Order: sequence, then structure tokens, then C-alpha cells
Amino acid sequence: MDPLQLFLDQVGPSSEAEAAWLKNIFTFITQHLSPVSCGPTPSAADLSTGVSCDHGVSQLSVCVLQTIREKMCVAHSLPVSYRLLSVSELVSQQHLACVSNLSWSTNQHRAWAKEAELSLPGQRALRRVNLLLIGCLREGRGGEWRLTDSSGSVRCECLSPSPLWLNRPVFLPHWNYIPHDASGLEEDQGHLELIGSPVVLCPEQGLAAGLGGAGLSGGAGLSGAVGVREAAAFLQNRVRGQRVSVYGRVGSVCPLLAVAGTTFFCFTLTDATHTLPVLIKDGGLRWSPCVCVGQSVCVTALRVCALRGWRGNNILCVTERSELRTDYTHTPGHVHAPADHAHADSQQDTPLLMMSQADEGCEEAEPGEAEPGEDVGQSGERMKQSRVISYQGTVTEVVSEGAGLYVIDREVGLCVAYQPAARRKLRAGDGVELHHVHLLHRPCPDFPPSMLCCCLRSTLRVTAFSRVGGAPPSPRCPGDGVLPRLLLQSDTGVSEYLWACHVTSQLLHSPSVSHLSVSHLSVSHLSVSHLSVSHLSDSHLSVSHLSVSHLSVSLLPGVLQHQCVCLLSWKLMKTLRRQTGRRRRDIYSEMLDELHTCPLTQYRPDPLAHQNLSVSDLLQSLQSTCWSSVSLRSLLPPDGSNQTRTQINSALSWSSRTLSSDPRTGTGLRPRPLLLVGVLQLPSQTSELQHALQLRDATGAVACVVTETSEVDGGQTASFNTAWIGCLVCVLQFTMVTERFLQSDFPSYQHLDEDRFITHKHCRVYLQFSLDNVHILSPSVAMVTHLRRKGEESGHDVTGRKRRREEDEPGSSSSSVTVTADSQPCVSMVIRVEEKEGVAWKNTGAESDSEGAGLSVSFSVRSAAIGPAVSWGQDPKNGPMAEREMDGEAEQKVVLVLSGASARWFPVLQPGCFYRLVAANTQDPRVLIGCGIRGWSQVELRTESTLQVRSDWRFHTVTRPLRLPTCRQVAPPSVLSVSEVLGCSSEVVCLQGLLSERISVRDRGAESEHTGVRLTLCDQSGRSLRVYLDLSHTPYPPGLLPGNIVLLSAFQRKLSRSGGVYCSFLPVSCITVMSLADSSCAPPPAPIMHLGQWSTCSEQGCIMGRVRGHVVCFLFLQLQWSCSLCGSLYTQRCSSQCGSSSSVFQSTAKLVIDDGTGEAHVWFSGAVVRSLLGLADPQWEGLQRALRVKGDIRVYPRGRSLVGDGGSDDPLLHFLMCVCSSDVVCRPIFITCRKHTNQRSEEVRRFSRADRTFMTRLSRPLQLTCVHQDDVTAHLCSSG
Repeated sequence: MDPLQLFLDQVGPSSEAEAAWLKNIFTFITQHLSPVSCGPTPSAADLSTGVSCDHGVSQLSVCVLQTIREKMCVAHSLPVSYRLLSVSELVSQQHLACVSNLSWSTNQHRAWAKEAELSLPGQRALRRVNLLLIGCLREGRGGEWRLTDSSGSVRCECLSPSPLWLNRPVFLPHWNYIPHDASGLEEDQGHLELIGSPVVLCPEQGLAAGLGGAGLSGGAGLSGAVGVREAAAFLQNRVRGQRVSVYGRVGSVCPLLAVAGTTFFCFTLTDATHTLPVLIKDGGLRWSPCVCVGQSVCVTALRVCALRGWRGNNILCVTERSELRTDYTHTPGHVHAPADHAHADSQQDTPLLMMSQADEGCEEAEPGEAEPGEDVGQSGERMKQSRVISYQGTVTEVVSEGAGLYVIDREVGLCVAYQPAARRKLRAGDGVELHHVHLLHRPCPDFPPSMLCCCLRSTLRVTAFSRVGGAPPSPRCPGDGVLPRLLLQSDTGVSEYLWACHVTSQLLHSPSVSHLSVSHLSVSHLSVSHLSVSHLSDSHLSVSHLSVSHLSVSLLPGVLQHQCVCLLSWKLMKTLRRQTGRRRRDIYSEMLDELHTCPLTQYRPDPLAHQNLSVSDLLQSLQSTCWSSVSLRSLLPPDGSNQTRTQINSALSWSSRTLSSDPRTGTGLRPRPLLLVGVLQLPSQTSELQHALQLRDATGAVACVVTETSEVDGGQTASFNTAWIGCLVCVLQFTMVTERFLQSDFPSYQHLDEDRFITHKHCRVYLQFSLDNVHILSPSVAMVTHLRRKGEESGHDVTGRKRRREEDEPGSSSSSVTVTADSQPCVSMVIRVEEKEGVAWKNTGAESDSEGAGLSVSFSVRSAAIGPAVSWGQDPKNGPMAEREMDGEAEQKVVLVLSGASARWFPVLQPGCFYRLVAANTQDPRVLIGCGIRGWSQVELRTESTLQVRSDWRFHTVTRPLRLPTCRQVAPPSVLSVSEVLGCSSEVVCLQGLLSERISVRDRGAESEHTGVRLTLCDQSGRSLRVYLDLSHTPYPPGLLPGNIVLLSAFQRKLSRSGGVYCSFLPVSCITVMSLADSSCAPPPAPIMHLGQWSTCSEQGCIMGRVRGHVVCFLFLQLQWSCSLCGSLYTQRCSSQCGSSSSVFQSTAKLVIDDGTGEAHVWFSGAVVRSLLGLADPQWEGLQRALRVKGDIRVYPRGRSLVGDGGSDDPLLHFLMCVCSSDVVCRPIFITCRKHTNQRSEEVRRFSRADRTFMTRLSRPLQLTCVHQDDVTAHLCSSG
């Protein structure tokens, strides 16, 4: 009879639909399962006995149908909505993650999906499909299990597999399918997740021969099995050819490893007193999913072998005849071994179970226990000891699959990077069970406080598959595991590895340099071409050499971009967190030694590890806290409550806030040190700060005031090296500056809380740093040339002060630079900059063709051409000067005019430096020949040649040519100090000094902002000079902050009407920041002056000085309530009827000071008058209240005669007279004063004696104004 009809008669379908469905079942089994079960051709024994595969198919079909009916939730009908699917159809057609469960009803599925989505908010449950799978479980490569039919195979993951399932046909009632991630890898084609046990379809008879003797024979070698204690004796006496069967409890299961082409794994068998290691390889690899910690097993036919590399210790190894029996109970003499499952369950009931590897109460290692070569971390933290525990939980977040980072139970981190990558990646929702895992406390501040890290002895077992589909692969870290491979190569600590992973995640996720790094890595030879684990030789892990090649941007796919960012982060980690004395990783000792040691045993946490910020995040943080972090009252001096409207609004017009990138050296923006990664670029045309370079990443750009070390004297100077332009850098130490500009009209101090008096406010944000604190991650082509020349001069290779020499591989071309983008012909000329004008808004007409007439940024440079214009086949950049570039007989002066787009070169063109000016896309030297200015008579005027620099021309800094004749190495124009400017007679000066004060000068005519600025410069002698700036026609210059050293070029020296010296800004004046403020160094104080010498000194430089003397007497004292608006006398109301309702208290005093060399009249005002009178705060406040009604009072004590402008019976007047004439006011005093420069040297005085009148000339006393009162006691102690 037809086998199909026989099958239908045997089943008896109740409808045509069921009959058709049964036919499909039988046909599917015949086509896909029978060839696998019976083999391609029947055996001779089958033919002789008349047994055919058709009979087996019928039996198999009946068995499948019975199994389906048993698993169904409804027993009266067949599941005609389900269909059998071949493996090839599943892999090729199912592109979405799905779940299938034959026993589910619709309500059960809905409840299951709702529970899954509630447990993981934001995730979607796996979609249900009505598909059935049948096949044979076979062993694949490396011990993996695969479901196989005649169309193909797919990898299977099982929760609690049994070796008895192998090589048998099975039916899968409940399974998940996870498709591949479209990575293109052949071995990653999706996998099945078997939930629960599959149903074995092979009957006991009829298919035994067809299955080919699968797996295990029922108990061969089991009768002679011995325990762990007895088997341990076999390891001591190795006998050739001896085999032993051992039973025991599994203590640990190590992950699969591949060493020198051999794949293996190890596990240990334990009893109450002994531990026995077992090595599994070759055919035994199929057992790797079956062996679980805490399980009782028996392994037969083991032999004793010596494991090379493990200190010569013997180990049990499987043979071809070895068998594994799980859930084994030894019954000699009917005595059952203790049930181990209860113990395993007790471990799983406790979330954190401490093991015996570390003391529970001591987590930090003692200094004497540290390994040789271990040093203290950057933050001073000592090495800490990890604890070994067991843990069970649920994966709630996949932080980075490629880096092996996860979160369990929403609060515990998991790192599996120290183990080889598993075939199945963990997904959110997976239940996991961890044994012998290391618990670390706060190894990295960017991760959860508790971190679980798996070493080679740790066991990670999935106990429940995730019910959700999961998000697509995260772009934060590449899925091919670049960082774990780098970890295996360098054996880095866990704290350092976690930090590198976090930085990689930030750089890729922000994205700060994700699209910038590729183009720069191709230049700096960091592009990854291949990175893989090549071999594990003997007892040490090793990674194949990281080869690099020159790849253009167009050849770099997205995955390779991610790899480049990983390498950048790794290089940055190696630079910031150097390690010394780490030993190489011994994998066998790590897995098998009873006294466990591994890279995770000790770790060095760093709570102050650097934190990376993108430029946009930095700008947003600074701008958002610009005004919210400051109170307007805090911007005023201590006596601000007694200031008038003009004084208050002037003081509020400009203020600044400086934050340090490292909170340990100053006020920081974040609790941890910051670092920035970006590309140094010239300022763009739209930049508000044209005087400064820019640090740009993919999120934005920030202006930077940059200094570097001078090649002449080794001191700090403004940035001049154009090789830094285009470099991908990491800025480690920098200062964040926020300048606040406020236009207000506050009537008084009491109105500062009312925003309606603020008419306009804005801020400017920029950075200040030195290039000495910058690490080059990827140099530009010009920087490679510069570093090579610098290495040749010093005898070793350097990379931005921190570069190590790296030997190139044989045949490698990494030492050569391939120039492709700059291969166009060009013309160049070497110049020496002599003078540079300041950048300003000018109507040059240079951009009139494209943008129309209008103002554009422009400046000019006066320079000397070292040699003639030279043609090149490609851009020579900053290469050494050729002989033909120095062939000129005499230098030619040329004025370079840079406007519009070419004005971006302003920050790097410095006087005294040599540059190569390159005109691209031409070989005509005439383009670099300047033209003279001709008058109406066509006669050339006597002036330098003028050359308009085009927007596509480039400047390259050239190292000072040593072969240049000495006569042509002209020194830059002389720079004067503040003292020299005060004493010279030049009209236009170039001076350099320390900026000690910056005040915004209120300009009532300005509509948008205050453009007037008054700077106070001083030198080491303490002498100071005031400089006035008019910024109405120039872009705002950053860096004018107290503490910075600035160079002011082409400033006009002037004398005030009072005879003082000051400097003013000219249209050609230039401001350059030469050195940044040092918080550890205070500005030099004013010089100490003797009154006798100061009164006769005619030098203009003696304006500010410190005086130490004694108060002789009061000459004048005035206390007054004044109107805060107009300054008139205020009693109950303003005397000028201005309508103001607010007043301020003002005090003025004039004293006679004597220091032994002479006397001086010193004026005091403000809060210092209270201290001069010796009044306490309550007395001073009572004095102000008593004066409220009268409004003001004046006292003229002159020696012993006391004179006042009030009535003689005024008690307040008598009180002040007594105070001014008391001995309390006559005391030592130490003050900083400003000399009045408009006083006359002599005056004519008339004296009358009897009937005669005498006229004589008397020298006027020295007139001073107190600027600051110092503590005389502290000064005496310091001077003593």
C-alpha cells in the first residue's frame, strides 16, 4: 500500500483541510527529515531484512503527529494554521526575530508578551509565528549544536541540553529564532533558541541502525567509576594506556579556547576535599553546552596527560571512547551519592554568594601585598582586591555588545571582555547564572558601582532566553570586538579597559570625531586593515600584530571608522593611564590553579578619571551656567551697596569666569578632570573670535587662545606653527573662559534683583591652553614632517612631546607619506614676518565680486622675502628650505594684505617667524610678485611691494633656517617693558606686560555693547601702565584676562592732562596673548616707595607704589548720604528733585602720613574710612542712621584745633572730632597708593607778622590716593 495512504488511514483526518495538512506533514518528513535520518542509501542489512526508509517515514510521521497533539492546547482538532518549515526556508525567509509555541492559546500569548514588555520598558516582545521545526541535532564546528535537515542547518542554543539528544530526530514545540545582524559574516546566519526540551522522535527500535550509533552506549565504563579522591591518586602516578572513569560534582566550567589551532575547554570535578581538572577537546567539545556548575556527572575512559605550560602538572583528558553522563548518581551497594542539585539551587537563591577567594571584610590590598612593579594610581588610589562570587540575574541593558559590557538587574555591571567571545551574544532579557565571577567596587566612575567581570575561570550560563526582540546593534561600539582584541594584546587592567570603552562610546555616540577621525587616521597610519586573534601559544594569550596601511577616506566603510575610533580611544587610554610591571597572562594557571590569580584579582580604581566632553556639550554647559551661576551682587566690590548708579552699572558691564579642566587645580565644571578631542583649525569667516584658532569636532567648534613653546628661548609664546592645523588632538589641560557682557541701568544696589533694568546681555565662551598640554592622536602631514625633523635634530623620535619610537615591520611603508590631495602644481616663496597689523573691519572691496561691497575682516603683514618664487610639482608644505629658495641677492620687502577668507591666518602669523607662502594650482612665479603703488603722474612711490593673499593660498611654518646668512636673520622689533615705556619718549611703542586689571569703559554712544576697554599692565618691578582700547572697528580679541601676558604692537604712547603716561589703541594696533595665567603665581606688587624720594621724583613711572608709614592726624572727614542717581545730597529726598527714592552712604577722609623720610597727604574713601576711625560695624551702622536726617557732616581737624561745619552743640560733630583726635587713629599703616600727577611742585604762601606781610614759596606736600589697604602686621612678618 502507498505509505501516504497508509499514514492517512492510520490517522483518520476529520476534514479535507486536515487531510491536506497531514499530506504536507508526510511530504515534508519524506523530503527533509528522512534523508537525514536514514542516510542517502539504505544499508545492506536493511535491504536483506526488507526494512526500508518508507516504513521509517511512516513511523516518524505518526510519532510527529502524536507529539503535536500532546503539545496542543486543544485536543479535538489539528493545528492546520501551523506549517512545517525547512531550515533553509527559515534562514532565508525569516528576517525578523520571532517565537513559536504550539501549546499557546491567544490569551496565553498576549499575557506572555505583556509580561515581557513590562519587564523591559521600551522593548517589544518577539512576534509570534505559526511554524513548526523538525530535524536532527548534530555536532557542528567547535562543539556547537546544529539543527539539520536535508536543506541545511542552523545553530541551536539550549538551556539544559542532554548528550542523548545528539544525532536523533527531534521536534521543537517551543523556540525562538534570532536572525543574523546583517554583518555579512558567513558564520553569523542567525540561530535557534530552544526553550524547554525538544521531543526526541526516534523510537527505540527501527531507527537504531539508521542513526548510526549515536552518542552514548548505555553505561560502558560506568560500573568502574571512582570518585574524585580516588581519581586524584591517578594523577600522581601516570601509567601509559591506563583509563579511568570519574564521577563528581562540577565545580567550574571554563569557556572554549583555541590555542595553536586546538579548541578545548576545561572543567573541574570536586568532592568534599579534592578538586580534579578535566581537559575536553576533539569529539568531546559537543559536551560544552551540557556541563553546568553544580551538576553531578560521570566521565568515562579518561587518560592522564601532562599539560605543557601548566608548570608540568598532570591533568585528566578525554579519549575517543570517553562518554559523559549528566545528572549522574553513583549507586555502589545501593548507597546514593548526596543530591547536588539542592546545593546548586541554594546558591541560586542568594543573589550574591561569597566564595572563599577573598576575605569578606577586607577589600583593599595592603601596601606590602602589592605585586612588584605596581605603582600608585594617578589619583593616589591603592590597588584593590576583587571578590569572587556567584550571581544570578537578568540582563536589562546591552551597553556595548562589541566591548562585552552589559547591565544586570538595572544596577550591576557585567564585563565579559576577559573571556573569548561567545558564539551567542547576550540580549536584554536573558537570564544568566554566573559562577566564580569577580566583584569589583567602583572600578570606573562611568559604570555602575558594582561590576561583575568574568575571567577564564568564570562560568556564564544562560538560564532563560530573552522574550524581546531587542534593539538593533548599537553604533556605540563595533560588533567585531576591536576593544576586547586590544585588551588581549596588551593585558590592560579592568579600570583602564572600562574607561577606554566609555570614551569610545562617547566619541561614536555624540558623535564628536566619528566622521573626522577617518580622514586623519589615514594620514597618521592608524587605519585598521586587519585585527584578529591569531593563536594562543602555550600558556599565554597573544594577538596578531596590528597592521596599518594608507587608506583613503573613500575606501573606509562605517565599520572601519568605528575601528579607528576604538584605536584612538585605546591610544588615549595608554597615554593617560600608563601601567608598568604587569605580567603576561597565563591562561592555564588562570583556569586551573587552586590559588586563583588573573588580571581581575587586583584592580586600580580611579574616581578622578578623565571625562570626555564634546564641544557642543561643553559650550552648552558653559552658556547655560553663565548667568545662573553668578549673583550680580557678587560682581560688585565689598562696599558695592554704597556705590552710585554709574559705579554699579560700570562694574557690571563686564565680568568673567574661568574654570579649570582639572578640579584639583582650580574651580572645575565637573567633579572629574575633563578632556576634549577634536581637530585644530583656523577660524572660519563666521567665527565671532577671529583672533583665535578653533577646536572642532562633529558637534561644533570653540575658539581657543593657544600658546606654545618658542624655538628661540624655550619660553611661552603665541602659536606660530601651522603644522598643528588639521591635527586630531586631545586637550588634557585647559581653562574655560566665559566673558559676560551686561548693559543695564540699575538705579541702586537694592534694584539688582529686578531684571527689567537689564537692557542687553550676552556672553562669549572660549578656551585657553598651551600646546604642551595637547596630545596628538592623529597628526597632519605637515606635523609628521615637523616631528620627523625634530626627531632628527634631537636624536630620537617624538610625537607632540609624548611620542615613542615604533619599529616598522619589514616591507611596511608606514614611514613614507603618500600625498594625494595636495599633488597639484604650486608656487611658493619663503618670507620672514617683521610686523603684523591688527585685524579690523575694513572696506577693502576684495569680496565685491561675490558678496558685494561691504566691510570684511582684514589685516596686513610686513615681511621680507628670503628668496625668489619657486615652482613645485606638489605642495612642499613645511619641508626644509631648498637651496633655490635662498638664492636671492637681497631681501625684498613685501606687504601681504589678507582679507576675507584669507584673514583666517591671523592667529598663526607671528613676527620673527619664517613661513612658506604657497599659491596652489599654478606654476607662474609672477603671482607672488607684489606691485608698487603709483601716483597720478605714473611715478612709482617709495614704498614696499603689496601682495593680496588669495583665499586658496596657504602658509606653512618653516623651521628657522640655519644656513641662512646671519645678516639676513634679522631679529624681530624690540619689545619694551612697562618700565621702559614709562621712561621712553617714543610715540609708537611695542610693549609686553602682565595684564593685572581689565575694566570696561562705558560708552554712552554705543548702542549694542561697550567697546571701550581699559587695561592695566605691569612688569616684574611692579610698575603699571594703563592702556585704552577702542574695539568698535575690530573683532573682539579673546584672552584679555588678568594674569595673561600680552604683547601690544603699534600702540600710541600719550601723556594725560595731568602728566601721566598711558597708551591708546590705533587702527593698526595688534594684540597678542603670549603666555597664559599661572594660578600659582600672583602678579608682582607695586614697588615700596619712600615719601621723601617720591615727592621729588619726576619720573612718570612712579605712579603706583606701596607706602609703610604712620598716621599723623586727620585733615578732613566727610560723611554724606548721596542720591544714587545724580549724586546730590539726600536727606528725606534728593536735593536736586530728580525723583529718586534710593540713596547711598559715602565717606571721604584726608590724612597726613609720615614714613620718616617725608610726609604725604593721602585721600581715603569707602569702607576703608571705617577701619581708619577704628569703629566697629555696629558703631558704623549707628553713625549712618544718625546722619539720615541731616544728610551730611564735615569735620576739619587740624592738629589740636577742631573745626566743623555744624553747630557747636551737635553731639555727632563732637563725637567725630573726638574720634579723629584720639590716639587710636594715630597708628602704623601700610597702603598701596596712586600719585597725583597734576599737582604743582611749589605754591606761594602769605604770612603776616605784626604790621609786616611775608610772601614765600613752599613745596606742596605729596598728594596720594589710597587704592588698597594692606595688613601691616602680615607685612612686617613677611619682611622680617
